[in-house]
Amino acid sequence: MQKYERQACITKNANCLNSDGIWLQSPIGQLDPSGKSLTAHLDLIKPSPVFGPDVRNLILVASLETNDRLRIRITDSEHQRWEIPREILPRYTQLHRRVLPQNHSISPEDDHISPENNIVSDPKSDLVFTLRRTTPFGFIVSRRSTGDILFDASSDASDAGTFLVFKDQYLQVSSTLPILRSSLYGLGEHTKKTFKLAQNQTLTLWNTDIYSSNLDVNLYGSHPFYMDVRLTDNRGKVPMGTTHGVLLLNSNGMDIVYTGDRITYKAIGGVLDFYFLAGPTPERVVQQYTELIGRPAPMPYWSFGFHQCRYGYTNVSDVEGVVAGYAKAGIPLEVMWTDIDYMDAYKDFTLDPINFPLDKMKKLVDTLHQNGQKYVLILDPGISVNQTYGTYKRGMEADIFIKRDGIPYLGSVWPGPVYFPDFVNPATEIFWGGEIKIFRDSLPIDGLWLDMNEISNFITSPPTPLSTLDDPPYKINNAGVRRPINNRTVPATSLHFGNITEYNAHNLYGILESKATNAALTKLTGKRPFILTRSTFVGSGKYAAHWTGDNAATWDDLAYSIPAVLNFGLFGIPMVGADICGFSGDTNEELCRRWIQHTQKESPLPDPFLFIPSGPRNLWNRLSVLIGKGVMVSPVLKPGKVSVKAYFPSGNWFDLFNYSNAVSAGSGKYTTLDAPPDHINVHVREGNILAMQGEAMTTKAARKTPFQLLVVLSSSGISTGEVFLDDGEEVEMGGGGKNWSLVKFYAWVEDKKAVVGSEVMNGGFALSQQWIIDRVTLIGLTKAQAKRFKGFEVCTNVGTKTLGDSMLKVDLDGNRKFVVMETEKLSLPIGKEFELKLNLS
Repeated sequence: MQKYERQACITKNANCLNSDGIWLQSPIGQLDPSGKSLTAHLDLIKPSPVFGPDVRNLILVASLETNDRLRIRITDSEHQRWEIPREILPRYTQLHRRVLPQNHSISPEDDHISPENNIVSDPKSDLVFTLRRTTPFGFIVSRRSTGDILFDASSDASDAGTFLVFKDQYLQVSSTLPILRSSLYGLGEHTKKTFKLAQNQTLTLWNTDIYSSNLDVNLYGSHPFYMDVRLTDNRGKVPMGTTHGVLLLNSNGMDIVYTGDRITYKAIGGVLDFYFLAGPTPERVVQQYTELIGRPAPMPYWSFGFHQCRYGYTNVSDVEGVVAGYAKAGIPLEVMWTDIDYMDAYKDFTLDPINFPLDKMKKLVDTLHQNGQKYVLILDPGISVNQTYGTYKRGMEADIFIKRDGIPYLGSVWPGPVYFPDFVNPATEIFWGGEIKIFRDSLPIDGLWLDMNEISNFITSPPTPLSTLDDPPYKINNAGVRRPINNRTVPATSLHFGNITEYNAHNLYGILESKATNAALTKLTGKRPFILTRSTFVGSGKYAAHWTGDNAATWDDLAYSIPAVLNFGLFGIPMVGADICGFSGDTNEELCRRWIQHTQKESPLPDPFLFIPSGPRNLWNRLSVLIGKGVMVSPVLKPGKVSVKAYFPSGNWFDLFNYSNAVSAGSGKYTTLDAPPDHINVHVREGNILAMQGEAMTTKAARKTPFQLLVVLSSSGISTGEVFLDDGEEVEMGGGGKNWSLVKFYAWVEDKKAVVGSEVMNGGFALSQQWIIDRVTLIGLTKAQAKRFKGFEVCTNVGTKTLGDSMLKVDLDGNRKFVVMETEKLSLPIGKEFELKLNLS
């Protein structure tokens, strides 16, 4: 019997720990006849005292839940352990697999297993699970189509850090990675210099209130999900950019050690519940991920406008002055926000009677609404302990606060002593919704901003003596210094409804508060709610948007905001942004201008998924941001710069603000672009069609302007684009009521003609709004093609109309390779299908 190698030190000054290893007997799998589900029972051979007692008997279930999703769950076979209840985080499963009874074994001669391996597979799925009958035990997830190994949890007998370890408060599993081909993205929330994860680091997940200006430490949210983008293999079987996703669904604190050639999970509780997503593109991975955890919440259309907020407004006049200043300067303003300044002694659901009295606040909100603008206020979870405070009294009557030692846990935040609502308790959602209703009945706010919900606490309560919850045996790298998990938060021994410990539920507080707030606003308004939350978890995007927290007014923080925003696109939270110009410190005009430039251009598009091009350079590219499949932003991230170096993937790219400027990249190239102070470089790739509307002071006014189609013709195929249209407020997007329209556009060029057309679903809604397409701009035609132009016609369901050349502008000046062709005054109803044909014979 071999033994563990020497364990790694768990603190900077600790001695390394010796331990015996745990070995798992060669498992015998029980396979569903379909081959899509397998159960194995794993036995501990030799225990180890390090990090507490071992769980002696485990059960592993591997199942293909859909054709694109494989689940592997390992837990105690004899005792129920904490795992996230489906009431908190529903998991959406299409297919249900039958598991054979425990006494039914599959012989090695059966179709789906070999004498050496147990295999879960299906011809319709590219994911294959292989249970290795070795000592120590291991498993492999691979691709059917290429044989590429995606996750290899086979143990290296010479390295104890690779073994499966399963203790009550320490779970370890490790996988090798192909270091030269694998690029990982995700595993947040941390502030990083790059979108691609750097090798040789520990990523800690434990929600905490730390300024996001701090690099490489755990922050406000926990997302144990990564995307792995692979280069081709030496056999040439793996296509460049082939991508898969991996989620460890576990809410406990954890360290994830990523060295490039290996990824190792070290969780302090729960179960090992892995989901593997087949991809094979980044967009498909995110679609598969949000199919599992919940699609992103539809955002009200007004939330895509310009928002103004700061901490430190002294009274209503301050706020009114800001609104008036925007109007006087002719700067669009959609939403005005107010931080905790508005509260009476920082108590939720109150107004400062001197500086923010109700009558003046009503006047402010009424004026905003009359101008088509909105108002959003902040809420913190801590409820002031105050016998004269109605919210506190109603909370005590409803018995909805988190408890410790049988009484509500007493923390301290902005108002002083506070109790924290227990959002695990179903009664808390009723209480919380009631408080929002009482407040909103007096002041009709439009959205809510949820802060401090990690939970943040201004005090650190002493641990319960001898408690391994408050002081677990394995110390995660909290705050980068292995800070105790109770530091400045609710103690881990505190109890939620159903005797769920804070130790297990800590990382869920933000998503539970978001869920309750979403339900309350939806019920009160009958419209899709707008909620911004600081703390998040897997699935938070179903209920709320997110901002990246307390950054600083520095150029570095501007640069850090880009990978932060992109990461949350991967996490299924596409509505995300940073504090523009910075939160702490003094900003300056140049920094603020550049930040606003690229932030405006990074607003979520109809397609919320990040697309990573397949070229190998793009896996490391830090110079540009590709949003969707065809819009690229090249921001200025340094002071005093009037040019930027950008990498362009293959194809023709056109400047969104000057269509005559084009960059042609055969197989991808770096280009230096002019970037004067008033300009941000945004380019559109060939093959895309954008539907755009005009400028206005609010989105309500902008939605009344005609549409313009920007058609970027492809040199080798069809160009496509689409626009989804509804009232911007209905709770369900694309629901059965058909109060929506979906318009898909297409375009192509043949030898003798260029064609632009549309296909419309539920066109009645768009027609009812009287939206029209007034202009179509085509870019990407060569001069030779444009010189052959002989007129054009428009075909609709009422017939074909030939239009005169006077309605078409063609720019043939200069030595540019491509020309711009523009038709105006078309007045085409966007809710009716059309086809525009340009004769190039």
